[in-house]
Amino acid sequence: MIYSRVIGTGSYLPEKILTNQDLEQMVDTSDEWIRSRTGIAQRHIAADNEMASDMALNASREAMKAASVSAEEIDLIIVATTTPDVIFPSTACILQDKLGVKDCPAFDVQAVCSGFVYALATADMFIRAGKYRTALVVGTEVYSRILDWSDRSTCVLFGDGAGAVVLSRSDRPGIISSHLHADGSYKNILTAPGNVCGGKVQGTPFVMMEGNTVFKFAVKVLEEVVHEALAENNLKASDIDWLIPHQANIRIIISTAKKLGIPMEKVVATLEKHGNTSAASIPLALDTAVRDGRIKSGQHVLMEGVGGGFTWGAVLVCW
Repeated sequence: MIYSRVIGTGSYLPEKILTNQDLEQMVDTSDEWIRSRTGIAQRHIAADNEMASDMALNASREAMKAASVSAEEIDLIIVATTTPDVIFPSTACILQDKLGVKDCPAFDVQAVCSGFVYALATADMFIRAGKYRTALVVGTEVYSRILDWSDRSTCVLFGDGAGAVVLSRSDRPGIISSHLHADGSYKNILTAPGNVCGGKVQGTPFVMMEGNTVFKFAVKVLEEVVHEALAENNLKASDIDWLIPHQANIRIIISTAKKLGIPMEKVVATLEKHGNTSAASIPLALDTAVRDGRIKSGQHVLMEGVGGGFTWGAVLVCW
């Protein structure tokens, strides 16, 4: 039987750091207010000339190095992003060129903060079908470009960064199952509703959200999708060695873990230093936990995310 396994992880964060103290000088907020409500202390901000594909390139090189995989061996590239370099071509095609990868499928996935989960599940299905052998899956975001820096309810939440994994065909289980969902009736709760017409932006291109509604919805569906993954694989919450949630808000993470009965000691949380990096948040957290030695061979790792759309999903992995 064909499986796909994660054989390398990588990440990249821009050099510039924006702290809560810096934000105190920009909007009516405070370090205490941001920390108590979100758990965020700082976030990274891309340089003016730094694009989503540039960050993806750095993260991909790290993942490929960890996997001992060359550009010639990559035969599928999927990039999850809400903030592409341009309208088209896809950020995946731009990344493909920068990596020097030749003649393989490359495309973007847009599922906002669930994007990496969607992209990972898609790559896994392609590999399981026997179509490809080695896939590069990336989450990369430049959210600082779609924030209204005078809106304290949103600008304190997000940051920029990229994370990547290399998936390889294997005869032993790696990705055990994936579970994807969406409900477009919630499309206006978390959105950046602007569009381009005649060379001009119509509507607002900035992130807008109904915070309380997002919180309640996120906690509900994240609990449900984890139970779905556990039930399908005849596992209990205690069988999960590491939960890697989308890094949106520490209160969402704590509430979800509590409902699931998973202690915070088994939850990977990086948003204090990264903020919410949307599709990049799960691979960034995954790479952190792999490189510091927390994630070990044979452990069960459950990644879960929820984002605008609404979209949500989970991927269960045997490391």
